[in-house]
Amino acid sequence: MTVESLAAAIARVGNPVELLRNTAARAHTFPVAPEFTNWRSEQRAWVESCALLDQSHHMTDLFLGGPDALKLLSDLGVNSFANFGVNKAKQFVAVNPDGQLIGDAILFHLEEELFDLVGHPMVIDWVEFHVERGDYEVTAERDDNSAVRPSGPPKFYRYELQGPTAAAVLELATGRPLPPTKFFNMADFSIAGRTVRGLRHGMAGQPGFELFGPWEEGEAVLDALLEAGKAHGLVRAGAKAYSVANLESGWVPAPIPAIFGDDPLLKEYREWLSAGAVGAIGGSMDSDDIADYYLTPYDIGYDRNVKFDHDFIGRAALEELAENPPRTKVTLVWNNDDVTAAMGSLLGEGPGAKYFDLPKIRYALHQEDKVLLNGEQIGISLDCGYLANERAMVSLATIAKEHATPGTEVTVVWGEQPNSAKPQVEEHRLWEIRATVAPVPYVQFARTSYRGK
Repeated sequence: MTVESLAAAIARVGNPVELLRNTAARAHTFPVAPEFTNWRSEQRAWVESCALLDQSHHMTDLFLGGPDALKLLSDLGVNSFANFGVNKAKQFVAVNPDGQLIGDAILFHLEEELFDLVGHPMVIDWVEFHVERGDYEVTAERDDNSAVRPSGPPKFYRYELQGPTAAAVLELATGRPLPPTKFFNMADFSIAGRTVRGLRHGMAGQPGFELFGPWEEGEAVLDALLEAGKAHGLVRAGAKAYSVANLESGWVPAPIPAIFGDDPLLKEYREWLSAGAVGAIGGSMDSDDIADYYLTPYDIGYDRNVKFDHDFIGRAALEELAENPPRTKVTLVWNNDDVTAAMGSLLGEGPGAKYFDLPKIRYALHQEDKVLLNGEQIGISLDCGYLANERAMVSLATIAKEHATPGTEVTVVWGEQPNSAKPQVEEHRLWEIRATVAPVPYVQFARTSYRGK
């Protein structure tokens, strides 16, 4: 069966917003157990003791090898690649020719001419497209996530250890003190007689490591970690708890890729890309112009990633934008009374507010809710959910800088009107929820300790 291209799907529907607003694609799911105990206790574990999160199944890997692999990444990434040696990692960010965001992923430098790009497919698709069309001496091997992989297990297992006792668990499992490892650098460990690579990392504002190795060795490593964790309060965290870790640390997981413009490169890309690769738009944003949904690196806190020490797609546009970016990333803390009223509207006569599926209330891959001040839109709320550790409903948002002072009162518009044809959208009505602007990351430890190191 022929796969419809994104370009063909847009031509059939007539407008990219219409296509994405009514697609049957669901929000990204984590193909691991939803809960091992309950998601509230599992969230608490990464603050009070140690949480083990299984990342083996929900991310896509793109392994890039060959003498031009680094050049390819440098041509596409806004990041600096100076001093990016083996056993280092970085958050790779790519933009279109106008400086608007394509996506981001974590880039591991595994060997001298071998890299692993890990994350959501948006930016991985973009890189793979350039491998196929460009004049690069590069090999590419793609390992899709377990929800869409045709058959077989992942190439790597990945376990995230996070929390105050994560170091103690790892020391007990390895039988030796942890080697000094800088943030986003890698070290080798021996666990259960297997060599394990570990990235010094932090998912929810807490210290920890991302551990990975060949899939066939994963069960033995997991058993050893669980055994060592018994003495240090280790709790396995399922998909529900894991889904909101980004809200604590401040990472926006799924911005709409800015791939719908008139640039010839983008037109070629839409002919190459399958229609199902983009995902659905959900939320109260109702513009018919897809450009109104686009973000730049400056909108969501990637300022530190942008380095003008090399040529890359979109550099000229970002150099101009860097002089005065209009928006910035914030946390919005939703008003308890308004959230309670919205949830209560599900009882009795309806329609009420759009359903809140706790703890992550995002119901489309690309959540796009209006943020208002005195009735005027000042930004977009992008990802939302309930933080058990803070006992608060929050969202990550990008808003006009002049309104980004912590404590500013704004309004998030929750729901869709008119209701879209997405299968996860029931009959409901728009609901205005007051919110207070707060810093990113919202969690105090993340602001003062994790980001500061």
